[in-house]
Amino acid sequence: MKRLATALAITCLAAGSAGAQETDLLFGSTSASSSHYGYIVAVGQLLNEKAEGLRANVVETGAALDNIRRMERGQMDLGIITTNVAQHAVAGTDEFDGRPQDLLLLWVYTGAPQNVVVRTDSGVTSLDGLKGVRFNPGIRGSATEATTEAVFDTLGLSADYVRGSTTDIADAIKDNRVAGYVKSGSGNKVDASTMDVATFTDIAILGLSPEQVEKLRAEMPDVSIVDVPAGAAGSLPAYTTWSFGVGVGATSAMPEEVAYKIVKTVMENKDAQANALSSIKDTDLAELTMAYGTIPLHPGAVRYFKEAGIDVPAALIPAE
Repeated sequence: MKRLATALAITCLAAGSAGAQETDLLFGSTSASSSHYGYIVAVGQLLNEKAEGLRANVVETGAALDNIRRMERGQMDLGIITTNVAQHAVAGTDEFDGRPQDLLLLWVYTGAPQNVVVRTDSGVTSLDGLKGVRFNPGIRGSATEATTEAVFDTLGLSADYVRGSTTDIADAIKDNRVAGYVKSGSGNKVDASTMDVATFTDIAILGLSPEQVEKLRAEMPDVSIVDVPAGAAGSLPAYTTWSFGVGVGATSAMPEEVAYKIVKTVMENKDAQANALSSIKDTDLAELTMAYGTIPLHPGAVRYFKEAGIDVPAALIPAE
């Protein structure tokens, strides 16, 4: 199949004696070592099996920020985004200062507690203790990286930042070349890469103090504060951290009918997604989308949700 250098490639494929039109989609994900990558692969397979006329091709990327930039350049059709970074992208603030993006929400599939994971033998027992310590703030180009740095700046924290991919950093933590990293959780569970690290060395998760919680709530309204119960990873105790929603976005270049088919397929076939990301099992994806959405929905998504009898908040209705 020939790929066109446009945001949306439409190809005509032979189907017996008749020609069938198929929409070929490039779907941006994240690092292949992340459980979120496995989720996007499952969604891609679901679209290929259930959404007539759509063909999704999943691409490993640097996560939310990278996906938004690639969509801006017309190199990606849809991809993982986070609700906080999406808000800044559309508003043209922070990483997108003065450059508001053409970005619309399709759906939100999970909340993502930001877990500050360290080796216990690093001797670091609080966020303040990271000063001068080799530490990864998140996969390069990701929402986790950008948000961690914003949180640290707001709280007056610092660390000796080490950049890299999830795989590289996880290996560096195992080898004791890096003390720890920040990694998005999946619901109230730590990510697969963190579980992998934990099989090689004892880990701890650094939570926010009450004073830090108060400061973030006052100065960073684009993030949520969540209490993660004990057991997020083995015997780890409960902790408090910052969080945001994780979902999938696209630009206005995506036709309404395509967005409608994507959202309909995702909303009406949850079991396959839950097999890839367990936190989805007991989640109402439509409710989560309405609760976490920070930017307008794609018109095709609005069409589906309204047909399904879901009350879409005015703030999520795109401008005419």
